[in-house]
Amino acid sequence: ALDVLRGGIGYVPQDNFLFSATIAENIRFYAPEATMEDIEQAAKLADIYDSIQEFPDGFQTQVGERGVTLSGGQKQRTAIARMLTQHAPIMVFDDSLSAVDAETDLKIRTQLKANLGSSTVILISHRVTTLMSADRILVLDKGQVVQMGTHEELMAQEGIYRHIFNMQMSSEVSA
Repeated sequence: ALDVLRGGIGYVPQDNFLFSATIAENIRFYAPEATMEDIEQAAKLADIYDSIQEFPDGFQTQVGERGVTLSGGQKQRTAIARMLTQHAPIMVFDDSLSAVDAETDLKIRTQLKANLGSSTVILISHRVTTLMSADRILVLDKGQVVQMGTHEELMAQEGIYRHIFNMQMSSEVSA
């Protein structure tokens, strides 16, 4: 059934929406039955737990409409925690790590890989370092798949992936 299919997919967009509510209510949004322990675990996996603890009201901090009291990275990590409370077997991260630095990106991906078991994770990203450890990478150009493989396989080929990787690595070195 369509509602079962939809319920089995967790989705975090790049431009996420937070409600004018507490952080805990925002994280619990897709899983109203989630306990405080569930919310805290999701926040830890999304690497937002420590930031939340620094707020005077912790998880009871009001975030304001669209999360105006949070930074872009904090909003994204809160939205990731919200999706994680669903325990969906398929999770789609649509460039949802773009507002966090590369170190936080790696930390979140490492924690997710270690804790999500058999879930299927689909990462959509322009940041090659986000994709490097994926089981399979699909490279799109104008909506068409033009390359497919592991990081190592794609680096061995002439093509868009290697070109983007080299551009991103050279810009990091010069920064």
